[in-house]
Amino acid sequence: MIKHSEFKPAWWAKNPHFQTCFASLFRRPSTPSHRPERLGLPDGDFLDLVWVGQGVGPLVAVFHGLGGSMDSPYAAGILNALNASGFRAVLIHFRGCSGELNRATRSYHAGETSDMQQVLTVLRERIGFETPIYGLGYSLGGNALLKYLGESQEKCLLDGAVAVSAPMLLGLCAERLNQGASRFYQWHLLRSLKRNLILKMRKVQMSGVLSLSESDVAKVTDLPTFDDRVTAPLHGFRGVEHYYEACSSRQYLKSIVRPTLILHAADDPFMYPEVVPNQNELGHDVTLELSPQGGHVGFVSGEVPWKPVYWLEKRIPDYFSELRGNQAAVVRNSVA
Repeated sequence: MIKHSEFKPAWWAKNPHFQTCFASLFRRPSTPSHRPERLGLPDGDFLDLVWVGQGVGPLVAVFHGLGGSMDSPYAAGILNALNASGFRAVLIHFRGCSGELNRATRSYHAGETSDMQQVLTVLRERIGFETPIYGLGYSLGGNALLKYLGESQEKCLLDGAVAVSAPMLLGLCAERLNQGASRFYQWHLLRSLKRNLILKMRKVQMSGVLSLSESDVAKVTDLPTFDDRVTAPLHGFRGVEHYYEACSSRQYLKSIVRPTLILHAADDPFMYPEVVPNQNELGHDVTLELSPQGGHVGFVSGEVPWKPVYWLEKRIPDYFSELRGNQAAVVRNSVA
């Protein structure tokens, strides 16, 4: 189902670039009280988790975007909001995103679901199947989450999910980021990717996988080239086209069988409007809430600039609370 979003942008922040950049430039949310955990992986690598909240209630597994981490304003903001709404939350850093380089040559990418499956399996083993686990993914993490939901279908370990500003057609998104003012975002993301890769090349032997020198990396000027020369070979893809084709989540939406909410803005400067799927591409339990405005992981509202309202931090907990109530009602009715 495709619905019109109830989000109303702030009158002073209707520009998509202002929506996208406002929180990063002006917001410094308080870091929630948290507990770190390092989860070992079968290949000898690790994932760093951040736990927020206590108790035995529903758990939300949060997956950040490209170059994101616990330090991203949207991450700290939603962790605080979920905790205030009675949810436990765990933010899963993708490999190498917690501030410490990962050990393996591989890293993470827009279709990375094997690590997602691994961590969700561990979570399920710990808390069982009686307690709901919901998934929340932002941007690249949202694309990977949607892909996981569609791949796993009835075997999915989540009870529901939300994806925010997911690049559901990776090729079109890469093309958009190479156009006009959106090239600023490409430059920002690419600078971080190149810096981290060079640091890793100095620590981990990668010559058997990548045929690049540090100077070659420095010369890369766009994301498709980086994905073709780095992301694809590191993760077993034949090239950038194979990577984008295999990992775009739009093709998996029809197969999703868990309640899933996709929050998307038509003016997202990371992608063209054509990225948005049609009604017939959505699974029965998938709802796409589309807003004309909101930017990329923006959705800033409020009457005055010095009191911005981050709409996502109400909409997302509200959706999970609704799922929790509906699922609890089903259990009560089945027992009765």
